[in-house]
Amino acid sequence: MPYRLRRWLAPPKPTEPGVVTDPAQRRALTLELVLVFSITLGLSGLRSLLSLVDSLLRPEPLNEQRVAINASQATTELIDLLKQLLTVVQLLGWGALGVYLLWRGGMRLAAIGLDRSRPRQDLAWGAGLAALIGIPGLVLYFAAWRLGFNLAVQPSTLGDSWWRPVTLTLAAFGNSFAEEMLVVGYVLTRLRQLGWGENRALLLAAVLRGSYHLYQGIGGFVGNVLMGLLFGRVWQRTNRLWPLVVAHTLLDVVAFVGYAVLRDDVSWLP
Repeated sequence: MPYRLRRWLAPPKPTEPGVVTDPAQRRALTLELVLVFSITLGLSGLRSLLSLVDSLLRPEPLNEQRVAINASQATTELIDLLKQLLTVVQLLGWGALGVYLLWRGGMRLAAIGLDRSRPRQDLAWGAGLAALIGIPGLVLYFAAWRLGFNLAVQPSTLGDSWWRPVTLTLAAFGNSFAEEMLVVGYVLTRLRQLGWGENRALLLAAVLRGSYHLYQGIGGFVGNVLMGLLFGRVWQRTNRLWPLVVAHTLLDVVAFVGYAVLRDDVSWLP
């Protein structure tokens, strides 16, 4: 293995924050982690696991079952639009909660890569990560679907309306902001403060990311664990969160909006 690749994959030496040694503070951080994820993505992971179990118990194979990521939430168009927007607000609130707790605890937001000092570099890194993950991720999904390990995932089943591309783009950003703030910036920082090793924390965060995609099937879980390992290591190496948000947003926009545009014209899409 080339030296540069070995150096990149090796666990970095953490700088900020330091390990919390006071027992009371450690208990408080642990409780905070449990509470945050019991109302956000951890709860989503448990629900997703139950959805997968339910799918496995059905008589039809997984690849003959369908699941929609962005589906209509009301019969009235205006109410549907408002519900879609409220879902985005909820996702933004989840991500903001993680950021707020770090800031409230004395963390400099620049230390986790939320400053605006390198916008062009962050955008370039994000676009590069999206390109690196996009095609292999698509191949993995279709392989898992054809082999029967995944449900037929429909990124959007929203009807054709003027606000569909807008809400799908906002949903893509909301998903990205919530996941990267919580599963990378927040949880990896807190585990670092609790003295977890970088590799151990990275693995936990990646499995957590995969858990709330279990409703898609085993392929969805594996693909997102791999994405979590890559994204987490990039953050551990660079302390930049914005490139991850950019990459994730681009991936979801292509998936959500692209599927909505092409689903009636491309026969091999589920």
